[in-house]
Amino acid sequence: MLVTGAAGFIGSHTCVDLLTAGYRVIGVDNFVNSSPRALDRIREVAAGAADRLEFAEGDVRDVATLGKVFATTPVAAVVHFAARKAVGESVTMPVEYYDTNINATLRLVEVMREHGTRRLVFSSSCSIHGDVDVLPIQEDAPARPTNPYSRTKWMCEQILADLCAAEPGWHVMALRYFNPVGAHPSGLLGEDPRGIPNNLMPYLQQVAVGRREYLSVFGDDYPTPDGTGVRDYIHVMDLAEGHRAALEHIGDAAGFRAVNLGTGTGTSVRQLLDAFSAACGRPLPHRVVPRRAGDVAELVADPTHATAALGWRTRRGLDEMCRDAWEFQRRNPGGYDGAGA
Repeated sequence: MLVTGAAGFIGSHTCVDLLTAGYRVIGVDNFVNSSPRALDRIREVAAGAADRLEFAEGDVRDVATLGKVFATTPVAAVVHFAARKAVGESVTMPVEYYDTNINATLRLVEVMREHGTRRLVFSSSCSIHGDVDVLPIQEDAPARPTNPYSRTKWMCEQILADLCAAEPGWHVMALRYFNPVGAHPSGLLGEDPRGIPNNLMPYLQQVAVGRREYLSVFGDDYPTPDGTGVRDYIHVMDLAEGHRAALEHIGDAAGFRAVNLGTGTGTSVRQLLDAFSAACGRPLPHRVVPRRAGDVAELVADPTHATAALGWRTRRGLDEMCRDAWEFQRRNPGGYDGAGA
């Protein structure tokens, strides 16, 4: 299995899951948004399976680098994570987001086609739906992307669907994630964003170790039980297992398919704050500030199709998500490249 973005948050955990399940994995990453140390951690966590991991440093938009990988080792299927992924950053850097996310997908497909590999699991996002009318969100909900990041994911899905329509031999599955959090239970692998975190859980983690002063809660007047925004958080190890399930079922049907990966359960900002405070053993400082433009009250997945199509469902709850995320941050207060415990 070829995994692009192998050193990233979800990519690294998926590599570990595939390796321990017996697969041979070839990782590709350019480390723009990740650390080479993540590869060492993958090998450490996968232990006895580490000899089945190969790695090629490079940008997925570089056809020559990709071509060498495919020419050296027959690739049965590809899991494509490599992308820029921060919503806020995408608004200020739209050209870079369109270049990276769309061109990486196009170049990857070109090389796959050249070498006869026709099975692809694509890392998509629930953000393609924007502000939804019906909850929980099903796969056929209208796409209303509201920022350059989510538009790139939607455009890539359209490209892949058109490819499958034009060339019937392709098997492509777009996995639409909700909110990945948590870490490997060993505390060796976790989320280590560059700069100021854009997501709630890694920001909480950095508040807990003193890297950030307090958490800003963006609005407490939403039409939700406690007034704060509600999201569907999913443990990254459940998400990794979802990718393995997708690979195991990608041959079930040709063409393009989209699948939601979520728990079906909503958790508010306050609930997550309380759960993480319990995990780290102390209340974390926070302040309520005005809502952010573009935020919606609630986003929750309907994971029914994933269970039916892939035989997959989440197995880890909110307490485990917070416990594992805290264990990673506690052991690595400065991240992979900082002064860890």
